[in-house]
Amino acid sequence: MATDMVTNSRAEVLRRVRAARGGTSDGVAVRAGWDGIAREYRRKGTREREGLLALLEDRLRDYDARVVRAAGEGVGQSVAKRLVERGVRRMVVPVGLPVEWMPVGWLPASAGEVEFVVDEGLSSEELDDVDGVMTGATLAIAETGTFVLQNVAGQGRRAATLVPDYHLCVVRAEDVVETVPEAMGRLQETAGLATTFVSGPSATADIEMTRIKGVHGPRSLDVILIV
Repeated sequence: MATDMVTNSRAEVLRRVRAARGGTSDGVAVRAGWDGIAREYRRKGTREREGLLALLEDRLRDYDARVVRAAGEGVGQSVAKRLVERGVRRMVVPVGLPVEWMPVGWLPASAGEVEFVVDEGLSSEELDDVDGVMTGATLAIAETGTFVLQNVAGQGRRAATLVPDYHLCVVRAEDVVETVPEAMGRLQETAGLATTFVSGPSATADIEMTRIKGVHGPRSLDVILIV
């Protein structure tokens, strides 16, 4: 009941604002006006595949992410290398992560035992007790250096990618698009899913522009691009 009152009050306030500005308060007309706005921005990419991937890598590195390429059969080895470099001991993975991406047989003895914990509803405290998370991605946007995660097999819950301090994301080259409109087009069919856009490690800045990492998510981000 309280929520309905807030929603109705908000709608009434907006109606009065629109009316005061000489506009209409009719929802259909408002929608028509919105649809009539000229959108002349670029909707499609122009780069060939190599240029597209190079642009994505450049943007991700600009955000302080580390990016490497791997052939399909070499993903497990590349994952193992990243985990050794990061000193990871416990890694959470979502249900449905491709088994061929797991570093089984690739981790050197010096890495010790790396425990992989499947997220089947881990609590925030349990997620906070792992070193990192490994996921796939629905797609990546080259122009913005962004990859997109959705609550599907192999990518998992939003909480699992926000609580651990390290994120290792595996992105297939065929899932890289150049522009945001291209990404939006691809996401239309799954628009109802929880969706997270990630551009580099979590970072923010205070009033003196001092950059602080890890405030709202992982401080470290590695991306493996499958080519």
